Amino acid sequence: MAAIKASMVAELRAKTDAPMMECKKALTEAEGDMNKAEEILRVKLGSKAGKAASRVTAEGVVTSSISGQVGALLEVNCETDFVTKSDSFLAMAQAAAQLIVQHKPATFEALGALAYSQDGFGPTLEDVRKGLIGKIGENMCFRRFKLFSGSTPVTSYLHGTRIGVMVEYIGAEVAARDVAMHVAAMKPVALTSADVPVEFVERERSVAVAKAAETNKPADIIQKMVEGSVQKYLKEVSLFNQAFVKNDKQTVEQMLKAANTSVKGFTLYIVGEGIEKKTDDFAAEVAAQVAAAKQSA
Repeated sequence: MAAIKASMVAELRAKTDAPMMECKKALTEAEGDMNKAEEILRVKLGSKAGKAASRVTAEGVVTSSISGQVGALLEVNCETDFVTKSDSFLAMAQAAAQLIVQHKPATFEALGALAYSQDGFGPTLEDVRKGLIGKIGENMCFRRFKLFSGSTPVTSYLHGTRIGVMVEYIGAEVAARDVAMHVAAMKPVALTSADVPVEFVERERSVAVAKAAETNKPADIIQKMVEGSVQKYLKEVSLFNQAFVKNDKQTVEQMLKAANTSVKGFTLYIVGEGIEKKTDDFAAEVAAQVAAAKQSA
């Protein structure tokens, strides 16, 4: 039997984008014949991983993992909602969150290099990801993660698989988890009005100026209208100023004070947020197919 060298595995992986161990298995089965090994992989994986890599991944799941005071919030993306219900995809996502908590990787490259095997793929998380791309036929990627590893306790709330929140707190976990649930529902952008990003404030101010200008009122009145709109906006998007979802008679800040609890920070992930989804024009697609058929006739 021909010896399978690392260079042969690397060459086959570069050609097919298949997981390293799958390349080695194919080369072993093909007794070192590169072309035959490539055919084996195409039959087994359909050469889907390489082709899928450029496709938009706007669907996916948010998952979390907590061990002691270390926590991780992770978004894993795929192309269609169908895959988000796949046991294999969900298992990989959850395992990745646990690996982040256990090993505290700083980058996605470091995360992907961690040891993990699933569904016959491995020995790294990246190999499993590529293997599942080939098996399922959709692109999938680890989009973003936040690691909480300080001296502050954390708790999380997942609204289904599409919205996830992790909160850093001191005090009662029940109150902190209620805040996480509130964040998922009301989607604040900062803890306090002072923490709202400057670009958000300026954007709101420009909108308020345009609206106020339409009233044709004196400049001093317009200025007051603009400032009033901006202050209203700041209260609406800052966590502590928002009316608590479980009791709108009190603010989140008041609820926390009553529970003797303080929130130090939060992270909110919404699946696909900020990703431009591809909109298919079915009629145009059909017309293009008809035109192509006529040209080949």
